[in-house]
Amino acid sequence: MAAVEDSTMDAVQRRLMFEDECILVDEHDNVVGHESKYNCHLMEKIESLNLLHRAFSVFLFNSKYELLLQQRSATKVTFPLVWTNTCCSHPLYRESELIQENFLGWVRNAAQRKLFDELGIPAEELPVDEFTPLGRMLYKAPSDGKWGEHEIDYLLFIVRDVKVLPNPDEVADVKYVSRDQLKELVKKADAGEDGLKLSPWFRLVVDNFLMKWWDHLEKGTLAEVVDMKTIHKLV
Repeated sequence: MAAVEDSTMDAVQRRLMFEDECILVDEHDNVVGHESKYNCHLMEKIESLNLLHRAFSVFLFNSKYELLLQQRSATKVTFPLVWTNTCCSHPLYRESELIQENFLGWVRNAAQRKLFDELGIPAEELPVDEFTPLGRMLYKAPSDGKWGEHEIDYLLFIVRDVKVLPNPDEVADVKYVSRDQLKELVKKADAGEDGLKLSPWFRLVVDNFLMKWWDHLEKGTLAEVVDMKTIHKLV
């Protein structure tokens, strides 16, 4: 029934919406079940059932400490064509992505998987132990009248020089930015120039964490700002 209802949805996105099972958590990030990506992103379900799922956002920097951004593809169900951090997705309800130890399954394995799916970066170029989980935030953001996000989002940094081969089903464009270039991008988005939009989760990270963390990354003191005990509620 739902598949008929959403027959206009891109075939790849429809398959992911119904086949991928997101990990449901409570506000303390305890696993309470699983649900289809489709249901997890319906605002009606989010509001009526308070569905909250686990997610991750990767911030990949090159050796010049420039941040790789992506523009989400036009066929994405939520937030099409917005600019965001390098990769944003969900660990799935599967054994390899439910491993608690050192956040391996929860986000590191999933991040490695999705960076290949979205940007064509092979797993061997992104060793899971190179991802640094820095913090978690809980937020809710409607995309339009029907779709939205309600996530506990793990924020991951990694520094690697990689070759990027974007998957057009997922990514419309990519670019590296310096801190100053990112600040200009934010100004343009705020002014509505060229129809430029940033994803709500990326904007929350920019406004609350990113510049401080970026400083520590360049100074080699990133470990000083790691806080995986707190869940920052930015709703």
